[in-house]
Amino acid sequence: MRIFAISDLHLSFGSDKPMDIFGDHWTDHASRVETNWRARVTDDDWVLMGGDLSWASTLEEVAPDLAFVDALPGQKLMIKGNHAHWWSGKAKVERILPPSIRILQNDSHLLPDGTCVVGTRGWNPPGRTDNPNARYSDSDRKVYEREIGRLKLSIDHAKRHAYERLWALIHYPPVYSFGLVTDFVPILEGAGVELCIYGHLHGRDLKSGFEGRRGGIDYHMVSVDHVDMTPQLMRATDS
Repeated sequence: MRIFAISDLHLSFGSDKPMDIFGDHWTDHASRVETNWRARVTDDDWVLMGGDLSWASTLEEVAPDLAFVDALPGQKLMIKGNHAHWWSGKAKVERILPPSIRILQNDSHLLPDGTCVVGTRGWNPPGRTDNPNARYSDSDRKVYEREIGRLKLSIDHAKRHAYERLWALIHYPPVYSFGLVTDFVPILEGAGVELCIYGHLHGRDLKSGFEGRRGGIDYHMVSVDHVDMTPQLMRATDS
């Protein structure tokens, strides 16, 4: 089996939000994702998905987007993104998931090759917002601190597994290229995470994402427009 990663598909089969309003590089992006996915991924592989699967607002709206991903090769493990307004609670989401898709929320998942995946959505760190004209609110701080707690819950859950390596799947960047280090980083390092996958950033903001090795962790940004609409190979094994 092999492990791939991709994030921020921003599908809209059940709603009306074409991504090409954000630039020509988004034109027909879902079709390009499908072509590239089928060219690389097999049914024996796993794909880690870093959030923002869909623009949907309800479980009914997200159904065709989930069906699209389910029809693609491989097993998929997915976290929540900041635009996942349809994600109305773990139990409700799990009831509508198609067979090949699983979610992470306050827990962990052990893959067949011994890789244990932990993760959570994350949030903007204090002093930083997605809108440069907006102030960092008390609500932002509460969400940020709650997400830290959810990462800790996920890591605690991983202790139930006899894993060979620990990976993290987070939507927001844990560390930025300009030197900003969030409170998620010491938690990841303390847990012994070897590889961290994230997305969230797009367009001009892609330059803010840190990629490379830091503190014993390899960081990979896999926003779909950063990886040319193509799932990225993270690990290959004969097992």
